[in-house]
Amino acid sequence: MFAKSTYIERRSLLKKLVGDGLIVIFGNNDAPSNYPANAYKFRQDSSFLYYFGQHREGLVGVIDVDNDKEWLIGDDIDINDIIWTGFVPSVSDLGAEVGVANSAPMSSLKTMVDKAKAEGKTVHYLPPYRHDTMIQISDLLGMHPLKTREMASLKLIKAVVDMRAVKSDEEVEEIERAMLQIAQNGAPRI
Repeated sequence: MFAKSTYIERRSLLKKLVGDGLIVIFGNNDAPSNYPANAYKFRQDSSFLYYFGQHREGLVGVIDVDNDKEWLIGDDIDINDIIWTGFVPSVSDLGAEVGVANSAPMSSLKTMVDKAKAEGKTVHYLPPYRHDTMIQISDLLGMHPLKTREMASLKLIKAVVDMRAVKSDEEVEEIERAMLQIAQNGAPRI
């Protein structure tokens, strides 16, 4: 994880590049192998990591460009899950680590999107590549899941590509550190 200021700066620049509307960046969920409790090793969505920096499953980042507000959306781990996972920071604590002041449960995402649509705002999202995200977007925006890719925000796609094409000194240092580790220890097993 980079410094909190890095994520704040990235989201600030993203707001400027997109210009208006509600930006919704989906993190990944667990992907079951053959039943829900037997998931593949978790890998977070790289765009979610870039802007919100958290590796936990079941999170969504929301940026209201017009009102200059940001949320980390997700459900806190309950007592039944803690038995299996151990301590997991709250969504609010995860947001604070990356400079996001607001958090809300996943059930509030639909309300936020519906409010933005009712106000005539554009809801920006990146093209989904996982079917669970396609279904989530489909439910949020009232479209067929197969339409979710073609309806993704071109403005957001271009902004993300422009930002991620240029590496900061901090990112270059991290890439070099990873390459040195690979050279010394071999590629990590995924």
